[in-house]
Amino acid sequence: MKKHTLFANTLLQTLRIEELIGIVLITFTIIFASYANLYLMMNGSNASQNVAVNFLRIFTSGLLTFLFCRSILYHTSNKVFQFVRDFLPVLFVLIIYYNLQDAIFILNPRDIHHTLINLDGKLFGIQPTVWAERFYHPRLTDWFSFTYLNYYFMTLILLGLLYLKQRYDDFRVIVATIMIGYFIGFISYIIFPASSPFLVIPEAYEVDIWKDTSFFSWLTYTIVDLSPHRVRDAFPSMHNAIVLLTLILAWRYHRTYFWIQLPLAISLPFATVYLRYHYVVDIIGAIPVIALALYLTPRLVLRWRQFQDKNTSLEDNLGESGVNF
Repeated sequence: MKKHTLFANTLLQTLRIEELIGIVLITFTIIFASYANLYLMMNGSNASQNVAVNFLRIFTSGLLTFLFCRSILYHTSNKVFQFVRDFLPVLFVLIIYYNLQDAIFILNPRDIHHTLINLDGKLFGIQPTVWAERFYHPRLTDWFSFTYLNYYFMTLILLGLLYLKQRYDDFRVIVATIMIGYFIGFISYIIFPASSPFLVIPEAYEVDIWKDTSFFSWLTYTIVDLSPHRVRDAFPSMHNAIVLLTLILAWRYHRTYFWIQLPLAISLPFATVYLRYHYVVDIIGAIPVIALALYLTPRLVLRWRQFQDKNTSLEDNLGESGVNF
C-alpha cells in the first residue's frame, strides 16, 4: 500500500479557501445551533416544537459536510465529484444560513432592529418602508419581487456562463469572493442581530402591497416565509451586497452579462425597502461588506496558496531525506 505523508492526507493540502471558510462556518453554526435547540427543548419554549426538525437539519448538515471532506480525500479525481465540488459552496451558504439563524439568539440576544428604525427615522424624518407604500401598484410589486428573486440566481448564472466557457480561474475567483462576502455578512448578523421591518413594525403599514399581484410576488413572499422563526438577517443587507458584488465581478469577467443585470441590480435597493425587507441603513451597511470582500479575496487566496505550497515543499524535502510522518 502506497504511503503518503501526513499533510498530503489532510484536508489542508487540498482545500480551497472558499471551502475552508464554508467548513469553518458550518462547524461553528452546527455547534451553536445544537446548543440553542437543546436550550429551547429544556426550557419548554414555544419554538421547541420545531426542535426535532432542527436537529434533523443539523445532523444532515454535519453528515453532508463529513461526506464532502471524505470525498476530497478519496474521490478528488472523479469528474462528477469535481463538478459538484465546484458549485458546492452555494449549498454551504444555505447550510450556514439556516443553522446560524437557530444560534444567533444564543450568541447575541441583543437585537438592534429598533436602533435601525430610529436611524432610518433620523436620516429621512419618516420610515422609508412606510413612506414607500404610497407608490403601491400590483405591477410595481411584481417588478420589485422579480428583482428580489434575481438574487437567488444571478451569481449562479454568472458562474455557469464562465464554467461553460471553461474559464475555471475566473470561476474560482468569483466563488471565493462571494464566499468571503458571505463570511463577513454572517459574522455581521451575529454582531448586529436584527429582523426585517415587516416583522418588527407590521402595525405601521396600511397598504397590502401583495394584493392583486402575480406569480413572482407570490414566489417571493413564499420564499421569505420559509425563513427560520427567529430570523435575524436584516443588517447588513446581503441581498444588496451579493447582487452588487456579482455585478462588479460581471463587469470584470462577463461584460454582456453585466449589462443584462444592471437594470435589475439598480432596482434592488428600492425593492428591498418597498417590499419591507430592509431598512435603508441595511443597504448602506452592505457597502463595507462589498469593499472588504473585494479587498480580502486576492490576499487571502494568495496567503492560502503560499501556506499550502510551503507545507508541500517541506514534506517533499522531508520525504527525500527519508523522513516520513
